Amino acid sequence: MKRLFLFLLYPMLCFSQQSLDGVEALFEKKEFLKAETLIKSVLETHPENLKATELLGDAYGHQKKWNEAIDAYKKLVDTKPNIANYHYKYGGVLGMKALENKLKAVGFIGDIKSSFIKAAELDKTHIEARWALVELYMQLPGIFGGSKSKSLKYAEELQALSKVDGYLAKGYIYEYDDEPQLAEKYYKMAIKEGGSLTCFDKLTKFYEKKNQPENAIKTIEEAHKKHQRNALHYQIGKVAAEYNIALDKGEQCLHTYIANYAPEDGVPKAWAHYRLAQIHTHKNNKKEALEQIEIAISQLPKIKAFRDQKEKVLAL
Repeated sequence: MKRLFLFLLYPMLCFSQQSLDGVEALFEKKEFLKAETLIKSVLETHPENLKATELLGDAYGHQKKWNEAIDAYKKLVDTKPNIANYHYKYGGVLGMKALENKLKAVGFIGDIKSSFIKAAELDKTHIEARWALVELYMQLPGIFGGSKSKSLKYAEELQALSKVDGYLAKGYIYEYDDEPQLAEKYYKMAIKEGGSLTCFDKLTKFYEKKNQPENAIKTIEEAHKKHQRNALHYQIGKVAAEYNIALDKGEQCLHTYIANYAPEDGVPKAWAHYRLAQIHTHKNNKKEALEQIEIAISQLPKIKAFRDQKEKVLAL
């Protein structure tokens, strides 16, 4: 009889799993509302399906429906309190809710902290939870439990799991604590150890924040030698345009970016035309600057920065 029951149930379980497989495809296409609707239809017939509940929380999170996401992840934590990732996701959406309403943020701090700590305790290899704790302890004021030493503790744990993550975490800590020499040291160690685009990007942004555009461009060029990504041409042009340096190089890179553009490059071509308009404005080339900013506005007419740049061009 039990075997017969499982046989009858099997088609329903298959249907449920196939439906959830479709959710991943919708996530990839950023169709989160459609994903939400599909997941709810599965939960109507299988309300105890934890995978569906988790995906529903994910769908809510992508849509910034923090209260609904909190409810979904809280159900998971209550049902399966020994699953690290449930605690991590629950703490994460609580954090997003706190950022949305800073007046009420204090009331969330304890639960956010305990959720991330629990995730780290349950899973000794959970990198994301340790990253969350590194950032949380650095950003919290001391009166609410902020602690550089605790942040460094989790950075050490990260380094034991992944040298690259550990170096990046320490770079973040020292940058946040205004110790630029140590921050630069660890970001460079991360590049030497891993050399990913993320590593190069952290050092590039560090140099930009420290008003060192020459070093930023040099770092982007090193990244391009290793990774050969068209998106890096835009980054060079952006730094050149914003800091009024290496204008010829920046112009050439932006034209290369536009000529080789593909959607996976991330930044729309309109922004490259905007950066070209900035460069020509620096060069006092009014005609070329106006041509470029008009292209940018025609492609993305609602961007205020484009309209502001046009006013600067017309004032030349």
